[in-house]
Amino acid sequence: MSFDRLIEKIIELKNPTVVGLDPKLEYVPEFIRRRYLVEDGLTLKAAAKAIYDFNQAIIDEICDVVPAIKPQAAYYEMYGHYGIRALEKTIRYAKLKGMFVITDGKRNDIGATMEAYTNAHLGTTAVGDSVSEAFGADALTVNGYLGTDGISPLLKVCKEKDKGIYVLVKTSNPSSGELQDLKLEDGTPIYAKMGDLCEMWGADTIGKYGYSAVGAVVGATYPEMLTELRKRLPHTMFLVPGYGAQGGGAEGLKGGFDENGLGAIVNSSRAVMCAYQKEGCDERDFAKAARREAIRMRDDITQYINLK
Repeated sequence: MSFDRLIEKIIELKNPTVVGLDPKLEYVPEFIRRRYLVEDGLTLKAAAKAIYDFNQAIIDEICDVVPAIKPQAAYYEMYGHYGIRALEKTIRYAKLKGMFVITDGKRNDIGATMEAYTNAHLGTTAVGDSVSEAFGADALTVNGYLGTDGISPLLKVCKEKDKGIYVLVKTSNPSSGELQDLKLEDGTPIYAKMGDLCEMWGADTIGKYGYSAVGAVVGATYPEMLTELRKRLPHTMFLVPGYGAQGGGAEGLKGGFDENGLGAIVNSSRAVMCAYQKEGCDERDFAKAARREAIRMRDDITQYINLK
C-alpha cells in the first residue's frame, strides 16, 4: 500500500518528518522575486514562477534528508491557474527526486463531486482514449465529516492506484475542541469516533507494516490525545501538524509513534521554508538553511523515538 512506500522512505532516511511547502510570496528571497517580477511584472504569473523556483531549490537540498513534502493547495490556488501549474510542477519534481508527496487539500464532498476530487488529486482523468494524471500526489488530506459517502470514492482509488489519504481527526488549531472534543452519548469524543471510522475505512487495505491506506491528521499541540489515539488506532498512520511554529514540542510527539518508531510523520512548514530569515544568513543561502533546519528537526524528534 501507499503508506508502505512512505514508511520505507522513513526507515531509509531515519527521518519521520515531512516538509510543508506552503509558500507565501514574501517567504521567497528577494533576488528570486526580483528576477520574475522584472520579467513578468506584478502579476500572478510572476509570483507563481518565483514560488516554483523557490520550491525546486528547497527540494534539491532536502530530498536526501526528508522523505516527503506536503504542499498546501490553497497557497497555490491563490495565484490562479499559474499557481495550480506551480503546484503540479512541484509535485512532479519532488517525485522525480524520489520524495513521497502529500497534497494538503482537505477535500470533502459526496458522489460525483468527490469522485472528481479523487481523480484530480490521486487518480486519473480520461480525455477520449488518453488517460492522464492531473496532479499525481501519493496521498491527500480529506475531511471525513460527510461520512462514508465522502470517503468511498477515495478508497477505490487508494486500492487501484496505490494511494493514501489522511482524514482530519484531531486537528492542531486552538478551537478544534469546539466540535472535535464533544462527547457522544456513550462518552466517546467525536475525534475518537472519527478515528474509529478511519480504522474501519482502512480495514481491507492494511500493508506489510501494519498500517492501512487511511491515515489520520492528529495535531502535535495535543500530545495526550496523540498518545491516546495511537493506542486506539493501531492500523492508522498519523500525519502530525503543529510541531514548532504552532507550539508542539518534540518530546510530546513520541506517543504518536509505535514501538518501532513508526506510524507517524511530523510536519514542519514555515520553520523550514523561512529558516534563512531566522538564521539571518545571506538570502542566497536559503535552500542550505532549509536543509539545516530539516536536519535539526529530524534530530530533535528522533531522540525521543525508537526508529529502527
